[in-house]
Amino acid sequence: MAHASGNVRKMQSVLDQTVRYSLPLGDTQVELNALIGQSIKLTYAGVINCVACGRKSNKTFNQGYCFPCFRSLAQCDSCIMSPEKCHFHEGTCREPEWGEQNCMIDHFVYLANTSALKVGITRHSQIPTRWVDQGAVQALPIARVSSRRLSGLLEVAIGQSVADKTAWQTMLKSQPEPLDLYAARDELLDQYKDVIAGLHAEFGVQALQTLPEAHVFEITYPVSTYPDKVKALNFDKQAVVEGRLVGIKGQYLIFDCGVLNVRKFGGYHLKLEY
Repeated sequence: MAHASGNVRKMQSVLDQTVRYSLPLGDTQVELNALIGQSIKLTYAGVINCVACGRKSNKTFNQGYCFPCFRSLAQCDSCIMSPEKCHFHEGTCREPEWGEQNCMIDHFVYLANTSALKVGITRHSQIPTRWVDQGAVQALPIARVSSRRLSGLLEVAIGQSVADKTAWQTMLKSQPEPLDLYAARDELLDQYKDVIAGLHAEFGVQALQTLPEAHVFEITYPVSTYPDKVKALNFDKQAVVEGRLVGIKGQYLIFDCGVLNVRKFGGYHLKLEY
């Protein structure tokens, strides 16, 4: 039986004909696709290290951060979850240099088919990783904007008509029916043309460009069996997760006994046996 151990991070993915996944454990990357159909065992050693500073922590915040980092880092600020609330322009960013590198750069507003049609945003460098992490089977960029705040303002507007979150239980139960994302894009951009005109007036025409020539990304996941019922597995309640791995989708390992959100346990020290 092979094994690996270390502090876990979110699964890494490569968009291929079928998404290829690997699990970072310390300095080791374990290729996961080959393990589908096999029994594997994950054991939590009772140690958590912050994914940012490495200090030991009794619990984590925001998927892997200790409390001091959660309170001080820009990447943990509330505007990361609600980008329309970005306050960089007010001079109050927690880490202005980080904000320059990560928020004051091009972002994309997109439509995706996860559990249903949703709208979202991502940095240009996170395409297609963001879509894979959400379990999207289709994705279509609809606008390119010059900052995170601007992407959030457009997302909030479109979010009045389209969900901005994924129903993760539904996403893990089946493969959704294909959607006509091109038609959805055209309808939404027409519906919110006055909002776009207002953003052009405030930020400049070059700051927001719609993308009529963009193409739909199709994403296939390594899943052999979808569960009838979704039972969440949790290392805070059980130290050992063991079962037959039947699929991987988004940031979830799908076992015959439940599903594990790997990203939720960032910084936990785990041992993998397979």
